[in-house]
Amino acid sequence: MSETPVRPRDAASLVVLRGRGSQCEVLLGRREPRDRFMPDIYVFPGGRVDPSDATHPAISELGPAVTERLRTARCRARGRALAVAAVRETYEETGLAFGSIEGDRVLPALHHLSYIARAITPASSQIRYHARFFLARAENAEGVMRSNGELLDLRFVPLQEVGELEVMDVTQYVLQEAARCADGLPDDRARKICYLRDRLRVRYE
Repeated sequence: MSETPVRPRDAASLVVLRGRGSQCEVLLGRREPRDRFMPDIYVFPGGRVDPSDATHPAISELGPAVTERLRTARCRARGRALAVAAVRETYEETGLAFGSIEGDRVLPALHHLSYIARAITPASSQIRYHARFFLARAENAEGVMRSNGELLDLRFVPLQEVGELEVMDVTQYVLQEAARCADGLPDDRARKICYLRDRLRVRYE
C-alpha cells in the first residue's frame, strides 16, 4: 500500500425499486469474478462519471429538492453530471432507460431521480470511488432489461432476500434508506458514508 491514499474517482449508481411494501424489489447484478474492484459482489448498476456527462442532453432536469440535497452534500457543481452518469450507466448495463432512447444512447429524464447518499471507498483501498447514489422507480423506465455482460445474474431481488447475497455494507445501508423513501419517509438531510479504520461511519450533511 502506498503512503499517500489513492484519490477517489467520481462515480454514480442508481437504486431501482419495483413494487411497494413487502413486495418491494431492487435491481442488482453481480460483478465479474475477474474485476479488480469488488469481484463477485452484488451491486446497483452504475459507474464512473465521463467528462461528457456534464453537457449530455436531457429531456428534463433534476428537481429543486434533489438539487438542494446535492448542494448540501457539496457536489452541486457536479450534481447534474453525476445524475446523468447514473442514468447512462444503468442503460448501458441493464437496458433500462430512465428517459428516451435515441439511437444507442439515452436522453435522461432527471426529474425521476431522488438523491440518497454519497460514499467514499476506504483510504486503504488501491481503487477508490466517491460514489453518489440516486433512486428511481422501475415503472418510469423504458426498454427491456438485458445485461451487456458487465453485471451477471441481473435481476430484481426482494428486499428481504438481499441479505442472502454477497453485498457490501454500503449497499445494505443505501438500500435501507431507499426503502424508507419508497415507504414515504423522506429525509431532507444528505448522508455521507465513509470509513474510519475501515469501519463504516455515517453522518448527516
